[in-house]
Amino acid sequence: MAASRYRRFLKLCEEWPVDETKRGRDLGAYLRQRVAQAFREGENTQIAEPEACDQMYESLARLHSNYYKLKYPRPRDTSFSGLSLEEYKLILSTGGARRKGPCLDAGCAQRLLQGRSALCTVLVRECSSTPEVICDPT
Repeated sequence: MAASRYRRFLKLCEEWPVDETKRGRDLGAYLRQRVAQAFREGENTQIAEPEACDQMYESLARLHSNYYKLKYPRPRDTSFSGLSLEEYKLILSTGGARRKGPCLDAGCAQRLLQGRSALCTVLVRECSSTPEVICDPT
């Protein structure tokens, strides 16, 4: 039975993408690392809690298949900031602003916080570093 669990996790790891722009904090890479640790002996690994293992697999499989995205569709593919998907990817990438050219400009930061100036202060640093958005709930 452990062999089939191991094979299912391996298949999930093969299908799960690795985002190279998020080195050191990518979920796909972390998943591969954890599976390697949990199944050190491969198919011969003895699983102490098979129910918990199956539950973990099912949860990860639902995430990978976009189960919740399909079950609860969004009426629009927008966010409060109005930023595009590419702008979010740039902001969330590891060192992306430094690697891809100019930093997030004040205009982009203003769009991000439009109408929320009472809650947030934007600190836009020099283009040599990534800008920070600091939110203060007071």
